[in-house]
Amino acid sequence: MVWLRPVFERIHKLRLKYIQQRQFILILSAVVGLVVGFSAVIIKNLVHFIQELLKSGLNGSLHYALLFILPIAGIFITVLFIRYINKKPVGDGVPSVLYAVSKKSGIMESHNMYSSVISSALTVGFGGSVGLEGPTVATGAALGSNIGRVLKLSYKEITLLLACASAGAMSAIFKAPIAGTVFALEVIMTDLTMAGLIPLLISSVTAALTSYFFLGQNVLYAFSVHEPFHLNRLVFYLIIGIVTGLVSVYFFQVYNKLSQWFSGIEKWHHRLLIGGGVLGILIFIFPALYGEGYQQINNMLAGNYGYLFENTFYSSMAGNIWIVLGLLSLLILFKSVALNLTFGAGGIGGIFAPTLFTGAATGLFFGLLMNKLGFPINPSNFALIGMAGLIAGVIHAPLTAIFLIAELTGGYELLMPIMISATISYATVRMFEKNSVYTVQLARRGALFTHDKDKNVLLMMSVNDLIETNFNKIHPEDKLGYLVKVITSSHRNIFPVVDAEDNFMGIVKLDDIRQIIFKTKLYNKTLVKELMFTPQFTISPDEPMEEVVHKFTVSGRFNIAVIKDGKYLGFVSRAKVFSAYRDLVHEISEE
Repeated sequence: MVWLRPVFERIHKLRLKYIQQRQFILILSAVVGLVVGFSAVIIKNLVHFIQELLKSGLNGSLHYALLFILPIAGIFITVLFIRYINKKPVGDGVPSVLYAVSKKSGIMESHNMYSSVISSALTVGFGGSVGLEGPTVATGAALGSNIGRVLKLSYKEITLLLACASAGAMSAIFKAPIAGTVFALEVIMTDLTMAGLIPLLISSVTAALTSYFFLGQNVLYAFSVHEPFHLNRLVFYLIIGIVTGLVSVYFFQVYNKLSQWFSGIEKWHHRLLIGGGVLGILIFIFPALYGEGYQQINNMLAGNYGYLFENTFYSSMAGNIWIVLGLLSLLILFKSVALNLTFGAGGIGGIFAPTLFTGAATGLFFGLLMNKLGFPINPSNFALIGMAGLIAGVIHAPLTAIFLIAELTGGYELLMPIMISATISYATVRMFEKNSVYTVQLARRGALFTHDKDKNVLLMMSVNDLIETNFNKIHPEDKLGYLVKVITSSHRNIFPVVDAEDNFMGIVKLDDIRQIIFKTKLYNKTLVKELMFTPQFTISPDEPMEEVVHKFTVSGRFNIAVIKDGKYLGFVSRAKVFSAYRDLVHEISEE
């Protein structure tokens, strides 16, 4: 990006002279869509290239050993790339984009424009049980963010470009422009306006056209509707919605618990050995867990389950439907485990493909089970509906689920069942989990954006930016006479009391000592420590602003001391918080 800086600076000067800002944003959204489309093509082809190189080794007597070894090898190479070549953390895809929006003014590091592509291609190409969607979104967002930064755009404009890039990335990799736009609106952006919608549509369509040009216009998943929507199947659509909602809760819990457990392991090689080793064992037993799983999803959408037995030591059991149902149930349980083992070991990838895989397996399991119990429903249809249910539940994005599944498969004839299952699944999940897999870590760190603009503005504010230090400090052993001298030269009515090491002891308020400051007889008899008091509320410099505002409201104070590890740093005033809030609202609001 550095070598392009003079070019962008020249563009910046020309556009200020000849192009209006709104028109320039529309042009940039198309450019971002084009670049993101290329990125999606590159990442897909890079994974395909790696898989083709390895494919020749997946035959004969070495097959089972390679199923165990290859995912570990891919994650190991990924970790080496991140630690010794990139030398910076790559990030978690969509969560890293959301964190940039909420805490970094929309700025993403420039290495994310290529590091996510390389690391995810290595992970997935070697068989890691993750997808490419998150890294593609992160790559596109980093491109949009850095273009906006170089062109000196405002926070509002950079965030819009970041959302455009995210929409374009989803649109290109899934060939689903509507779903890409809806994804950006549901997951990335928090404030929908027409001024923001048009650039999203332009970026999404441009990215999809780029993907069509290089990868063809065929849908990602081939699907044929064998049984159209019938009202008498409504009860089954309601049930599959509840089932996929419960599976989504399980998916979330596995993700949450395993990510926390792996984060507690300090040494990277321990994480690699544990995560990679268990992942290799799972893939050895269940080869269907190998890689993204797109081929397996296509089989499930066709109602086929022969892939469950391919390259396994239990292929002779393929004719038993109960064995089939048992294997599907195990895949549903272990896909989320394999996903998190890949992440925990150090791999990079996305959760969309594993979620689609789990949803298709859940729907197929449900359809086959109902058939076995005497209810003649089409398993292929329910594999499709299950995909929508899992996306709505796991991502907490029901509209994205509806349009994504319809566009991915061309299955618009089943739009009503898809809507029903996605809605029920989402409602079921919300009874148990407030956050999605994308937002749970951000919520834990106090960095989660929502559709509440007031909370979002407070989230963007930082205590460190509001600290005032022009308060005269006094020592607890100082006498009243010295305090009076300090008061006469101060413009403040609060005086922090600190010891020799700047440890905060308390405060003295002018109003509390006003009745004795003219009693000269007390000047040498009264010490500051007799006049000070310890305030009920103090603020930490890394405290969320929402909590700071709550403390001002509850205490009624106009100034609250900022303390870090017992050390006095300064004060934050109610007036400055309000002023900063007002300025930030003006900055991010529409003109």
